[in-house]
Amino acid sequence: MGKNQRFIFCAGGIFVSYFYFGILQEKITRGNYPYTSVDESGLVKNINEKFTFALSLVFIQCLINYLFAKGMLIAKPQPEDTTPTKYFASASLTYLLAMICSNMALQWVPYPTQVVGKSAKPIPVMILGVLIGRKSYALRKYLFVLLIVIGVVLFMYKDKSGKVQTGGSSIGIGELLLILSLVMDGLTGAVQERMRAESKPSAQQMMMAMNFWSTVFVTFTLLLTGETFEFFNFVTRHPSVILNMSLLAVTGALGQLFIFLMVSEFGPLPCSVVTTTRKFFTVLASVLIFQNPLLPRQWIGAVIVFTGLFLDAYYSKSTPKKK
Repeated sequence: MGKNQRFIFCAGGIFVSYFYFGILQEKITRGNYPYTSVDESGLVKNINEKFTFALSLVFIQCLINYLFAKGMLIAKPQPEDTTPTKYFASASLTYLLAMICSNMALQWVPYPTQVVGKSAKPIPVMILGVLIGRKSYALRKYLFVLLIVIGVVLFMYKDKSGKVQTGGSSIGIGELLLILSLVMDGLTGAVQERMRAESKPSAQQMMMAMNFWSTVFVTFTLLLTGETFEFFNFVTRHPSVILNMSLLAVTGALGQLFIFLMVSEFGPLPCSVVTTTRKFFTVLASVLIFQNPLLPRQWIGAVIVFTGLFLDAYYSKSTPKKK
């Protein structure tokens, strides 16, 4: 297979994996789950449930990601990782919280809003990278991030309507969860920069260790909150959700594999361009498939966000200098 064919193969793998991942995620978290209930008096009720088990969803994702990374390391052993456990544990906690908040946000906001909101990830990563990761960036990096901020504000801004909003704020629960998820992403990135600077773990080692600790954390949380039993009752009523959740985790793990293959062979720049393009088409697919209409202002905001991401990817050939 030639170089061009390998590039098309990796890019196609990223597109297909995460395209299907996005469809499954929206189907799981925003779908209706009807079932019939009979009360003590014999009255039959038709009930529509919503999937609210973000912890269980993240648990399955982290577990499959861990097993996937473990399998890659067994297939291709690497030198022993000397990264301190405290780094992996702290990065895993913020990584886990970012995933939980992102998944929970889908209970209140449509998938395009989540994708565009999460596209603002370079903002907290850059800020916390300076404060914690001891990094510095070129002026154009700040300008591209400012462009992303403007686009996100345009996209997320809620027009005034006749409906009274809780507390009089234009920011709802879903948007607050996305903001919290972005902050956690920034903290994760800052700790990962420390790891790379001090120990240089491989992508597979980082993926395995972080998902291992995340699985441990979320297991304890599931037991403490009692969600395990509620989730078991839910899947007993709706067994089809197990297949969708398993497929979601597998497509996420495959997407990570294709990203790793592209970075290792073609570098981070082509990979960033491919993943950014993929996000835009994911938003477009969500609008068409799940009928999540966007206002003209939101389309403009989305275009500005992805333009900022493209420019950032294109001009990020040089590695930022450390302070």
